[in-house]
Amino acid sequence: MPISMIQSRFFSLAKLSEGVFAAIAKKGAGAMSNAGIIDLGNEVVVFDTFTTPSAARDLRKAAEDLTQKEIKYVFNSHFHGDHTFGNQIFQDATIISTPATRDLHRKNNRIEDRDKELEETKQYLRQLKERAKTESDPVLLSSLDTQLKEMSKVCEAISDLEIVLPNLTFEEKLVIHGTDRTAEFYCFGGGHTESDAFLYIPEEKIAFMGDLVLENLHPPLFHSQEFKDNLLKVRQLDIERIVPGHGNIVTKNQIDVMIAYLTHLNEKVTRSIEKGMTLEELLVSEISADYAAWTGIDGYKRNLNAVYQEQNR
Repeated sequence: MPISMIQSRFFSLAKLSEGVFAAIAKKGAGAMSNAGIIDLGNEVVVFDTFTTPSAARDLRKAAEDLTQKEIKYVFNSHFHGDHTFGNQIFQDATIISTPATRDLHRKNNRIEDRDKELEETKQYLRQLKERAKTESDPVLLSSLDTQLKEMSKVCEAISDLEIVLPNLTFEEKLVIHGTDRTAEFYCFGGGHTESDAFLYIPEEKIAFMGDLVLENLHPPLFHSQEFKDNLLKVRQLDIERIVPGHGNIVTKNQIDVMIAYLTHLNEKVTRSIEKGMTLEELLVSEISADYAAWTGIDGYKRNLNAVYQEQNR
């Protein structure tokens, strides 16, 4: 089926090459993160599964309509729900992740009391609404609005949400050799989470990076130096185009943007410590103009705090 005939309220499709597609999330619609569809020739891989079953259902239909094949593999880049909550729509496929991601998914994404989960999510939504009333910064207001819309969709999905874990794990590298192209799965470590993996297609020099690479968005940090070391290894691959975890399709240069951001955070924290600044003084310091337009609720302050704690361990 031609790509122009496939429509979804959750995402837009971009054809990267014959048989390789990016599903770019529409803001506030219930997909939240980007996904991918890769036709290997004899088999189809879906990269990440969005944050709601409804969005994942559209993703599966798009993949089957585009390729006219069943989905054989699904890949989870990391454990966060905006990349894994759609797994339940692909239960008949082989779902791949690292062992650490599977374990983190199992520990952190449990729904033990659905009513309690629903009430906590509603309370979070109320907090977002109240904060939006008192804020004036346009970037922060945009971030609050997007988060409110996305989490409202998650709230609506809780009653039907089923946590489905990966059923095939790999440590550092897994290669699936298709008849038309190869899918290479890599994990060089963590940084955004304890374990961050990505999918690389050597024939087209395309990488689906999950949240290791973002466009104009502050990435939550697990460990900034691990994040930077991870990206330095990624940069050695022959990549031309990148589908980031959030945002529009970018070039390999975005890896350098992410590395520069992590370097900036560390250098700013180091200078503040050398000057004897307190954490509170650091957190109210002016944001660099290079990152002032990046979205994410309190993302810059959150990451300064994370790096400060990292440097003071």
